[in-house]
Amino acid sequence: MDTSIRTRTLTGTALALAASVALTACGGNSTPSADVKAKQAPGGGTAAVGNPLVASFDGGLYVLDGETLKLRKTIELPGFNRVNPAGDREHVVISTDSGFRVLNAARQTFTDAEYKGAKPGHVVQHGGKTVLFTDGTGEVNVFDPADLAGGKKPQGRSYTSAEPHHGVAIELSNGELLSTLGTEEKRTGALVLDKDNKEIKRAENCPGVHGEAAAKDEAIAVGCEDGVLIYKGGKFTKVDAPDDYGRVGNQRGSDISPVLLGDYKTDAEAELERPTRISLIDTRTAKLRLVDLGTSYSFRSLARGPHGEALVLGTNGILHVIDPETGKVEKKIEAVADWQEPLDWQQARPTLFVRDHTAYVSEPGKRQLHAIDLESGKKVNSVTLPKSTNELSGAVAGH
Repeated sequence: MDTSIRTRTLTGTALALAASVALTACGGNSTPSADVKAKQAPGGGTAAVGNPLVASFDGGLYVLDGETLKLRKTIELPGFNRVNPAGDREHVVISTDSGFRVLNAARQTFTDAEYKGAKPGHVVQHGGKTVLFTDGTGEVNVFDPADLAGGKKPQGRSYTSAEPHHGVAIELSNGELLSTLGTEEKRTGALVLDKDNKEIKRAENCPGVHGEAAAKDEAIAVGCEDGVLIYKGGKFTKVDAPDDYGRVGNQRGSDISPVLLGDYKTDAEAELERPTRISLIDTRTAKLRLVDLGTSYSFRSLARGPHGEALVLGTNGILHVIDPETGKVEKKIEAVADWQEPLDWQQARPTLFVRDHTAYVSEPGKRQLHAIDLESGKKVNSVTLPKSTNELSGAVAGH
């Protein structure tokens, strides 16, 4: 199994915090002992973290300063936990055994916002809204991330799928809600609801539907086992893969690029396929281009840069910077040592997370985390953590 979860104003407080940290940030390496305990603010409170990062490890979460990579707090949390941007500069959504929980990463503490339910899955940010999909119940919850500021569960829109399944949903700027169709045994496509949750469109020609991404001009795509399904301008369009089985299960989009980045797998029987080709899907022409990178990658290897560039972290340790319009690899950045994707999708492997002009790359084999400036291609910071990390994400302001 592979999975993807994605992602995007600033309050005056958050902006001030970010600026403050930027002015005091320094280069060089950090060590685990540098800042293991939460810093104390005057008066005994916990000092806020500007541009926080959150990394999961077996048994908990690390909260780090996104500028210095100093470890600010260790939070114990048993189980396999996933980390996702909540859509603002302070919070992240944690997928836990019992449901979605909201962590104020800036303050390094959980809020009262919680969405209980079995198998919490994809978290999507788009158009100033955050959408949660709970696989075990089929429930979709939509909220404005700005409403997380009070620490309470936001009031928002909800919808329950006809049947529970491993799905995903996204709300468009006009209030339409696109959500996947399926059951626990079979996933077939997507439907679109109006503001009143009334179905207005449906497409069931997307077998094994998985993942979503939004491109320029609000073209929304979900992946299929035989290509990609695009919803744009009130219409569904199917982009066929060049192979009978050509699975695009994970996608990354950019609001300034009409071309989506996707993975591409062709072996339906493989216990774990390690593809070397990525897909570039042009939402203007409904055409799919394949690019062979000469190295494999995993579902945690895909991201987009600040200029819409496609980013892929290969198992050769190289971060590939790709022009989505031409498919040309424009830059190769040495990020980590060679690695191999583990058979179990829940096991740790190098993970790529991009915020603004910085690419954060984890290196669990060395217990390290690196910050790379995408413009220069240089590592600007590295830290060695007490334990190897698994997932990596952070607070990211929405569109």
